[in-house]
Amino acid sequence: MARHKPMASSPGKAPQPPGVEVLEREINTYRDRLAELLPQEGKFVLIHGNNVVDVFASYEDALKRGYEQFGLEPFLVKQIQRVEQALWICRFAPPTRQAS
Repeated sequence: MARHKPMASSPGKAPQPPGVEVLEREINTYRDRLAELLPQEGKFVLIHGNNVVDVFASYEDALKRGYEQFGLEPFLVKQIQRVEQALWICRFAPPTRQAS
């Protein structure tokens, strides 16, 4: 029988799957540096730890540089946006059927 690792949690926080906290530092760096990144809105920023590595015209270029420079270490590639698009996904919504 396979044993699963327990989900990480902190007091007052909902449990998170293992590894989620890995990009927490990068996400916080993005939020902290957003004001200085906004002049390049629409481009893609590469963040490793607390460092903004560079800004790229395409997601693919940023991802390539991230793998070249950091290998399998965690890094974040994120589009610079003044307002983030919220996604709502509900796994409990019944599937819809299309009319034939």
